[in-house]
Amino acid sequence: MPNALAHETSPYLLQHQNNPVQWHPWGPQALARSRAENKPIFLSIGYSACHWCHVMEHESFENEQIAAQLNEHFVCIKVDREERPDLDQIYMNAVQLMTGRGGWPMSVFLTPDLQPFFGGTYWPPEDKMGMPGFPRILAAVSDAWTNRREMALEQAQELTRQLQAVGQDGDGGEKAALGADILRQASSQLQRVFDWDQGGFGGAPKFPHSMDVELLLRLWQRQPRQELLDMARITLDRMAAGGIYDQLAGGFHRYSVDERWLVPHFEKMLYDNGLLLGVYLDAYLALGEARFAAVARETVEYILTYMTDAQGGFHSTEDADSEGEEGKFYVWTPAEVAQVIGEEAAQRFCYVYDVSEAGNFEHGQSILNLPKTVAQCAAVRGWNAEELAAELAESRRKLLAHRDQRIRPGKDDKILVSWNALMIDALARAGTILPSPAALVAAERAAQFILTTMSRPDGRLLHTYRGGAAKLDGYLDDYTYFINALTTLYEATFDEAWLNHAARLAEIVLARFADPQRGGFFFTADDQEQLIARNKDLHDSSVPSGNAMAATALLRLGKLCGRPDFLAAAEGALRAGLPVMQRSPTASGQMLIALDFYLGPVQELVLIPGADPAEFAAVLADLRRRFLPRAVIASRSPMKTSPRGKQLDALFAGREDPRPTTTLFICQNFTCQAPVVGRDAIAKAL
Repeated sequence: MPNALAHETSPYLLQHQNNPVQWHPWGPQALARSRAENKPIFLSIGYSACHWCHVMEHESFENEQIAAQLNEHFVCIKVDREERPDLDQIYMNAVQLMTGRGGWPMSVFLTPDLQPFFGGTYWPPEDKMGMPGFPRILAAVSDAWTNRREMALEQAQELTRQLQAVGQDGDGGEKAALGADILRQASSQLQRVFDWDQGGFGGAPKFPHSMDVELLLRLWQRQPRQELLDMARITLDRMAAGGIYDQLAGGFHRYSVDERWLVPHFEKMLYDNGLLLGVYLDAYLALGEARFAAVARETVEYILTYMTDAQGGFHSTEDADSEGEEGKFYVWTPAEVAQVIGEEAAQRFCYVYDVSEAGNFEHGQSILNLPKTVAQCAAVRGWNAEELAAELAESRRKLLAHRDQRIRPGKDDKILVSWNALMIDALARAGTILPSPAALVAAERAAQFILTTMSRPDGRLLHTYRGGAAKLDGYLDDYTYFINALTTLYEATFDEAWLNHAARLAEIVLARFADPQRGGFFFTADDQEQLIARNKDLHDSSVPSGNAMAATALLRLGKLCGRPDFLAAAEGALRAGLPVMQRSPTASGQMLIALDFYLGPVQELVLIPGADPAEFAAVLADLRRRFLPRAVIASRSPMKTSPRGKQLDALFAGREDPRPTTTLFICQNFTCQAPVVGRDAIAKAL
């Protein structure tokens, strides 16, 4: 018989609906049962693309004896961390306080008052490799609750006090200086931990660190030091050549288990691809090197082909596993390659993409990667480089078509506002930079889906959508990421409707999420479910912290709209994040990006169309090919029919008179230089 998870929409929760464990979703029924029966809660948090979550399910949650032990002594609650990041943050903090480390699956034991008193991550089904088996853990926790309850309750209360203190972290102080010295310290720290051989930061496992690479490009643009540019270039080149990048379909896997980007953890996350798409676009703008644009185009193609929902939003993840094996969908042998493209083409393809009889992965299989560039391969073998590149492109097309016939990894097709917003932002930029009209259309369609289908009647956001139902009130990430994406959509289209929505949502953030005493923003709104702590998210994880993105989005929006309240709130978030920037710059990349923008100087670029549409289009295309990380761009095209609103009135005051020739106003703090008239003059001024 299915358990209570059968009525949920989360693919992760539905994976567990037939476990013999009597799982409940988090909600009033399960919490009331724990209080009524005075039983502790076993809280298990994971996500659908999590390999070790699947392992623990097969080993323990499908085991009848372990399930009986869980059902007898505990109220068992299963949570999808992607649906409930508020719960995940709080109880992950608890596990880290208890054990010094964290991860998923996360396993936490709570009192009926939801206070944690013991926890960990993965436990095997029996004692092995120095790890206690899960049944022994369950017996010990049950014994402690039965025979030493006062001690367990005292520990739970002390942990809760510490969690509440963590939630209040981030008082930067009114007089703290937000200066360029913080950026210099961050660049020094990034250099200290940089891997000059393979790119990236630290050793294995190696994560993309998208925000840190983005920061390097901005620091280089502020103070052109070659080593900053080299760090970004080496990292982006090594990732694009490695197995972490899908050499056939485009898009990036989650991380590399080794230090050289070869063997990925094969899951693909929407947020990684949104963030990395943005970084490769900026690298293309900063360096003008076509290979970065190629990676961006292929990543766009992957998202549009494989991760876009029929209704317009973007799906969350693709699993690492298929047919019970991690990576099986992605790996090749020489014989398989030859079967698809023929012996002669296969010899060249396998040489270039490192496919061998011995293999570079498990069981003699190979992960496609580029140990040498295509040009280097051609030079070594005496092949014509252009002919080789054309042949490889055709081989990749055939191999991708063949791979698409394999059994695909599972997909989590729920739509999350926050992750979608990261992709909307990147696709909107890809639409104008590459340019890619399809990317821009997809970005607008996804944004419209969120505004119409994932919003409450009062305009507040809902966090998740699947199977025709949107639910769960939005978190800080949802609002701030989406405000940033809507601002980008305005700059990409000059449709002021996007800006009107961004300003409306920003007002909700200030009213519902702000901490008026200490600055910054809480992760949950003041009228959301009250948990044991109200967290303030200041550290980047695999995604930017909510406060960092609040600072980023409110600064951009405040500069465009002339809103001192937005700018002041952004400064409050920066001050709240100041201790983290000083103490852990590698955990605050997005906050440092916001600080770079805050320190400016920020240019407000106001573009007025002239009588010749072709001239305006050429000026705009030139503007969008430039790396301008501290600028906002505005224009009011007479061709737009959507309502204007009042958001841009201050910026356009006195500058909207019809002009015969395209004109650019370069402004700072709404004070403009003399107008720059005509295409050549504008190019020179920029």
